Amino acid sequence: MTLHLGDTVPDFEANSTYGKIKFHDFIDGHWSILFSHPNDFTPVCTTELGAVGAYLPEFEKRGVKVVALSCNDVESHQRWIEDIESFTPNAKISYPIIADPTRELAIKFGMLDPDEKDASGMPLTARAVFVVGPDKKLKLSILYPATTGRNFVEVLRVLDSLQLTAKYSVATPVDWKNGDKCMVLPSLSNDAARAKFPKGFETFAVPSGKEYIRLTPQPNI
Repeated sequence: MTLHLGDTVPDFEANSTYGKIKFHDFIDGHWSILFSHPNDFTPVCTTELGAVGAYLPEFEKRGVKVVALSCNDVESHQRWIEDIESFTPNAKISYPIIADPTRELAIKFGMLDPDEKDASGMPLTARAVFVVGPDKKLKLSILYPATTGRNFVEVLRVLDSLQLTAKYSVATPVDWKNGDKCMVLPSLSNDAARAKFPKGFETFAVPSGKEYIRLTPQPNI
């Protein structure tokens, strides 16, 4: 299965380190992130889950619920958590890790990495990141190979951008970070933009003469 932006994410029920999870109930009107891992007790995965544990207050501040998935059973996950918290200072794995030993969910979400296989020859789960909106629709997906660790600072940056767009009808330019100027969406007329953005906006002059680059202060600060 291939998930596309705007698709309603599949619902599923699975065991986790926090008991049974029904994914749509877990979302429950919140923004959510589902991120997958190739295997327990592997070095890159250990650093990633620790990073999420350390950044958890930042996700919570944004109203985002996070859940991990790895292709092992719950007992293995529970033992692994000790290593994760030991390696990453200040990390508490107080979010669920879903068990997917049969790779059923990895297949359902299109997470498999065909170039990386375990000792038995089965493809490993890739490092997928799925950002899901309160409407249960896919807002962003990033797929890394099993050998490349993710940058969760970038995931937080993307979340800030997605949430701003959802609430304020702005886009964010290249290398944007929280606090930088945003861009007025092309779908808004100048009159509508003046009404929507009381701080105003500036139009950047380009050789074409088209007034499509309009910058406005970040509306929520």
